[in-house]
Amino acid sequence: MPRPRFVPTEERRKIVKSMSAYGVRQEEIATSLGLRSTKTLRKYFREDLDRGAIEAKAQVLQTLYKMATSGKCPAATIFWVKSRLGWREIQVVETRPAAIPDFVVAEDPEAA
Repeated sequence: MPRPRFVPTEERRKIVKSMSAYGVRQEEIATSLGLRSTKTLRKYFREDLDRGAIEAKAQVLQTLYKMATSGKCPAATIFWVKSRLGWREIQVVETRPAAIPDFVVAEDPEAA
């Protein structure tokens, strides 16, 4: 006897979208819905999977942007500049030739 055909509901769509936004793996989302494969999950919930991840990234970036531009979080500003503008810190190491001493130390063989 074949399994009954899967029918997605609005409630399940919200669950999939939220779990995708939180970064839950597709295998785990499928298991939580009682699906045997991720192929079935993608077949019925492709848009929810994509939108959840995209909206989560947008929200996090919006928060980072607000923190970076507020002037209250220098670390966020530095991170934003490095990641979005390609800036980087470089360390300059000066190398000089070894200095020539002004004197020479010699051992007196008769003193020993």
